[in-house]
Amino acid sequence: MFNSQDLLKTLENLQEQFSNAQEENKNLTFTAKSGGGLVSVSVNGNGEIIDITIDDSLLEDKESMQILLISAINDALKSFEQNRKSMALDMMNNIGLGGLKGM
Repeated sequence: MFNSQDLLKTLENLQEQFSNAQEENKNLTFTAKSGGGLVSVSVNGNGEIIDITIDDSLLEDKESMQILLISAINDALKSFEQNRKSMALDMMNNIGLGGLKGM
């Protein structure tokens, strides 16, 4: 039987979990390196690039720098996205919706 009070409680719990997760994400940093560490890119938990480091040896080789920069950015953003998906799945499992992923 459908119980609107249970649904409201579940939605409030989900909203609280989402707010908590957003707060925690503000403090997360995902860093990726390419070219053996010649390029490093850091992304925060909101998916914003917060730092880029480029070794001086690449300043004379624009094409290599661009390739390594693209690689590091893509890797950092993948880490961010994996974290976001994991967080969403955890929240769904916490409220009993984990079985819906197969639908």
